[in-house]
Amino acid sequence: MLSFKKQLLATAVLVACLSTGAQAAMDHEHHSHHDKGTAQLALNNGKKWATDDNLRQGMGRIRDALAAELPAIHSSTASAEQYHALAKKVHEQVEFMVKTCKLDKDADAMIHLILAELIAGADAMAEQKDNHARHLGAEKIAHALDDYGTYFDHPDWHGVK
Repeated sequence: MLSFKKQLLATAVLVACLSTGAQAAMDHEHHSHHDKGTAQLALNNGKKWATDDNLRQGMGRIRDALAAELPAIHSSTASAEQYHALAKKVHEQVEFMVKTCKLDKDADAMIHLILAELIAGADAMAEQKDNHARHLGAEKIAHALDDYGTYFDHPDWHGVK
């Protein structure tokens, strides 16, 4: 697990990006029927958002880490240690992506919505006491990876099953 200080830093950066990017994200939703009070994932005028090498690398590493644990997760044999290790990998890659982000502000606002879901899933895997709750955290990560593929242009991207 990331040290408390690193986790706090990553969370602070995420909150700062979400608060400054939330308006930009909502601006893209002005034609949507979604609640105007919360930022929602949206395409970039009907197209997927651009990505950079660091984003593609980090998201690929998260996908690969989750895929490696899926047999144990699906069979309900994943141990607390496996969930903790996976959570640590997710947190490390989120931290890497936040630190190396070079996206424009609108794309940045969108990716931070996905990063927030990745963090929530990793936190559930690391902090929950039962495997069912940890399993739900892994599902949250898988869903965030699917959203990434839906909203971001990452050549040859495939989610996890």
